[in-house]
Amino acid sequence: MSKAEEAVEKIAENLAAELSCEIADVEFVKEGSEWFLRVFVDREGGVDLDFCEVFSRRLSEILDENDPISQAYRLEVSSPGIERPLKKEKDFVRFSGEKIKVSLFEAIDSQKQLIGTLLGCEDGKIGLETDKETYSIDLKNISKANLYWEF
Repeated sequence: MSKAEEAVEKIAENLAAELSCEIADVEFVKEGSEWFLRVFVDREGGVDLDFCEVFSRRLSEILDENDPISQAYRLEVSSPGIERPLKKEKDFVRFSGEKIKVSLFEAIDSQKQLIGTLLGCEDGKIGLETDKETYSIDLKNISKANLYWEF
């Protein structure tokens, strides 16, 4: 996470606590000639467009006051979606029992990508049950993880 993303995440976390939601992710990316600041919010039962609008307006005011990013950017606030990323230990705890897709830095059983049921998270490791095996995976070995939905 970049310094800009970390600064925005800290500000957004304070607002999220006030509005009874959580920050799923923050991205600050350049697309073409424009910079985008994307903040993904979630709460029990999900978020709707009206909630995202309220969060966006409040966050925009706070960011204008604190100015953690000096360059021009577009602020976007949205739900993380049905295949939401899992980045923090609390995400892995919250979504225990759900199906997830995990990409690894170092392969386990010659696989760098696993899909299975998240069994929980404890002591910096997740439990993952696939069709063939149950794994204990160190969070430091996870390059990317998200909820997984089969269509």
